[in-house]
Amino acid sequence: MNTESTKQRSPQKQQQIGTVQHLLSGGVSGAFSKTCTAPLARLTILLQVQGMHSELAAVHGMHSRYSVLSQAGLRHEAARIVHEEGFRAFWKGNWVSVVHRFPYSAVNFYTYELYKRLFHSLIDSEHSGSPSRNPCLHFLSGGLAGVTAAAVTYPLDLVRTRLSAQRKALYYKGINHAFRTICKEEGFLGLYKGLTPTLMGVAPNMAISFSVYESLKSSWNAHRPDDSTVLVGLACGSLSGIASSTATYPLDLVRRRKQMEGAGGRASVYKTGSVGMFKHILKSEGLRGLYKGILPEYYKVVPGVGIFFMGCEMMKMLMSPSPSDC
Repeated sequence: MNTESTKQRSPQKQQQIGTVQHLLSGGVSGAFSKTCTAPLARLTILLQVQGMHSELAAVHGMHSRYSVLSQAGLRHEAARIVHEEGFRAFWKGNWVSVVHRFPYSAVNFYTYELYKRLFHSLIDSEHSGSPSRNPCLHFLSGGLAGVTAAAVTYPLDLVRTRLSAQRKALYYKGINHAFRTICKEEGFLGLYKGLTPTLMGVAPNMAISFSVYESLKSSWNAHRPDDSTVLVGLACGSLSGIASSTATYPLDLVRRRKQMEGAGGRASVYKTGSVGMFKHILKSEGLRGLYKGILPEYYKVVPGVGIFFMGCEMMKMLMSPSPSDC
């Protein structure tokens, strides 16, 4: 009876430890990876919204300043930041990014494990094979986790985009000021501009990211079980990030431009919804317009996603209970 009661208590203790472990693993890893890749993240956002400057030029009859901004490439934009704003400006908006990324990553990583356990319980392993190696399970769990995390933390994501997209002139002077200004000028729903393309993009993005990561890690461990967990997490995380970013980047660009609609007291550039904006960009800027900023995104996603998954694995190793504790 003593053995049975021990077995009954152990899962409860492990579940409590697992909850805190997953929240801290995802949050700390996400915040750290964001800080490491903040310069590339800001360059990506600036390049993504460049097409809006040419639209403003056409509407308001401006030419020189906006046309130059709309044509700037990666090196030109990086040089402009250093020259006009200083080197520290590469981390502009990083604080709100960390504030957003910690709860986002924590909720994302925790709910992924939660959904995965839920689907495990619904799958009969005797008929479906090993649930842990079922790519469909990881795809669905990752997609639902991404949608959950994005919906919970979306206002912070929008504020982060607007702070990062500011150049030398600052319209928003910080997180609190941005929240107050957006609510005052655009209403409370202004904090949720671009939510639809965000959810449309984050579901397949996280689904692809987690499913590719789990598949690669499972295959790697099957062939090379003695390799470092940190190395496996870094390599598989980087490859999964490239795959997911390539597949969903156009939706990410649309959401960034949607988030910038009406920013800084300016009039809206696009008068349509997310689908109409997608068609407008494709028509006016071509297919390449939907992939503006993809280069720094690649530079960012390899270390960023790699560090995230590597950090998660390290945190799980550090916080996992020892056999004597169980």
